[in-house]
Amino acid sequence: MSHDDIVPAETPLEEWLGRLAEARGAPGGGAACAVMTAISAALLGMVAAYTPDDVEAERAVGRLRGRRRAATRAAEEDGVRSAAFGASLAMSDGPERERAVRQATVEAIESSLSIGRIGVSLLDDVRLLADIGNRHVEADLRVAAEALRAALEGAHLTAEANLDLLERHRTQDDQLDPRVEEFHQDLAELAEKRSECDSIATHLRSR
Repeated sequence: MSHDDIVPAETPLEEWLGRLAEARGAPGGGAACAVMTAISAALLGMVAAYTPDDVEAERAVGRLRGRRRAATRAAEEDGVRSAAFGASLAMSDGPERERAVRQATVEAIESSLSIGRIGVSLLDDVRLLADIGNRHVEADLRVAAEALRAALEGAHLTAEANLDLLERHRTQDDQLDPRVEEFHQDLAELAEKRSECDSIATHLRSR
């Protein structure tokens, strides 16, 4: 990690947002999606903690704590990858730059999809808490669902945009066909889970 990188869990919120607002690209949209995922996990954890005398809710508290931490780590890692991605794009034109851009773009796609998978792992707890959660904090449950929906949408958008960029920098002998096929499959699965989140959020708003 370079001295310019900042760790979301150890950085005051205003400072982290200020860095996000700068023309650095690190942190960028992917890291923001990870932070939104962490916020969703934290709010779900709060709803679970406000649901006393329920074994499933108690289990959810610990599970969600772990996923919140995973999302925070993913935000940090995405910032590092974003910095490498920006450095590759800043290189002088030539074969070395093209190789560096391909490698950095593959890693950026993997990062966005990893963030998306963390978000997807929260869906079962959203459903659980929609059934058993303390209704006095249902507004917080709804906010958690909306934050998760935004995070999943953002993870899909960033992965898709980077995949489009990768396609523009490919060569016939880059041996990336299997990876690209996997990326397309992962994107389709993420889109399906995003639609599930949409349905859950809509249901929560309507009841």
